[in-house]
Amino acid sequence: MAGRHSRTRMFSSPAGIAATAAVGVVLAVGGTVGAVQLTSGEAAAPVVADTVPAAVSPSATSSPSATASLTASPSPTVTASPKATRSAQAASRSRTRTATPKPSATTKKAAPKSTVVDSGSCGASFYDEGQMTANGETFNPDALTAAHKTLPFNTRVRVTNPDNGKSVTVRINDRGPFIEGRCLDLSRAAFETIASVSLGELTVKYEVLG
Repeated sequence: MAGRHSRTRMFSSPAGIAATAAVGVVLAVGGTVGAVQLTSGEAAAPVVADTVPAAVSPSATSSPSATASLTASPSPTVTASPKATRSAQAASRSRTRTATPKPSATTKKAAPKSTVVDSGSCGASFYDEGQMTANGETFNPDALTAAHKTLPFNTRVRVTNPDNGKSVTVRINDRGPFIEGRCLDLSRAAFETIASVSLGELTVKYEVLG
């Protein structure tokens, strides 16, 4: 039998060149030295697969759904952060403010006018010595008091000097004077208010106040 020799197929197509390069890579990895003998006695022809690019369907490129899928999705809506709100004001602040009323001026009540229940003229003198008065008080020559024969104690009497118009109001707290023609015996302070004590005695006008 004649010995068979391996035949090397030459491929001029790019696919054949790629297949030959692949066989060379296998030989280098396996470390096989020498020629690889095929079981059939000749090198197996690499299968050349003519890869035909699949035809792109026109409908795929022009399909509205495909176009829609490639469309960029709208940017997410930015939600504004909630505005800070102030807490409800106190009820007192929400009410209408009114001016504080000014305190009204206090009107002082006028002192009741004294009523003259009796009047007359008589002689008046003064005294500045004594231990006790008839109503039990300690005599005080500096107090505006006087002695009368019959008027009730604590009766107020206005005594006026007709010569100069000066007057003084005294309180009855003693009895006297026991001299004819005199109806009042004034304390030293009361007499000095309407006349000089050097006179000792004078005619006065008196008004008993009620």
